[in-house]
Amino acid sequence: MIELGKVQTLKVLREKEFGVYLGETEEDTGILLPKKQVPEGTKPGDEISVFVYKDSMDRVIATTKQPKIQLGEMTVLTVKEKTRIGAFLDWGLEKDLLLPFKEQTNPLRQGDSCLVRLYVDKSSRLCATMRIYDYLQPNDRYQVGDQVEGTIYRINPDMGAFVAVDNRYFGMIPNRELFDNYRSGDVVSARITQIREDGKLNLAIRDKAYLQIRSDAERILSVLNDFGGVLPFGEKADPEVIKSRMKMSKNAFKRALGHLLKEGRIETGEDSIRLIR
Repeated sequence: MIELGKVQTLKVLREKEFGVYLGETEEDTGILLPKKQVPEGTKPGDEISVFVYKDSMDRVIATTKQPKIQLGEMTVLTVKEKTRIGAFLDWGLEKDLLLPFKEQTNPLRQGDSCLVRLYVDKSSRLCATMRIYDYLQPNDRYQVGDQVEGTIYRINPDMGAFVAVDNRYFGMIPNRELFDNYRSGDVVSARITQIREDGKLNLAIRDKAYLQIRSDAERILSVLNDFGGVLPFGEKADPEVIKSRMKMSKNAFKRALGHLLKEGRIETGEDSIRLIR
């Protein structure tokens, strides 16, 4: 059975001036592979690996081009255009892939990246959806402490960032672990801090405290240089100021300051921090 949205090997049934018709058996009506995509020397009876989708006229058609996503898969695609019916995504084919408005979980702009799943809608057309939660799986691979990579697919201001680890497993970065302005579609590297009973993963962008201190200390030195050697706030600054300026928690900030003080690289005042040159 020829499957819409998948790469498959089909047989050349007959040739026409405008291309060849492909199918599984001689009795099939066949689907068109346009002439410009027919490999040189192709003849009836040959087999060709093609992707099956629908063209701009809603006709089932074949292509030898490899799409960036197949039916049931998830991947990150880029928004090429926004229209009144939704966003069109670049998936590697001549006809862009529609992401309907109702399948978007947050506003998108041209050039944005988003994690989507390919599905067939009620009109038997291939479309993309950002509603991937129900298709993510519980963890069956990783352990606490493992470093993983994933794609942020939704941000809840009250909870944190929802992440598809390996674009397959459910993960979440709690708000207390978010110290940067992440967006949907961002790819992040994170550490597993907890594996819940349901197999879902709690994540942290930052490393364990004792390993993170040096990285935080280097960041403080970098910001100090940006400010000409003097920060206009001290360790008693409001946590939100520290989070905004330093991209770290107040506790992490104080630990890194302590490290730099011991090394004699800074001096602190009530409302300032000064670089010792």
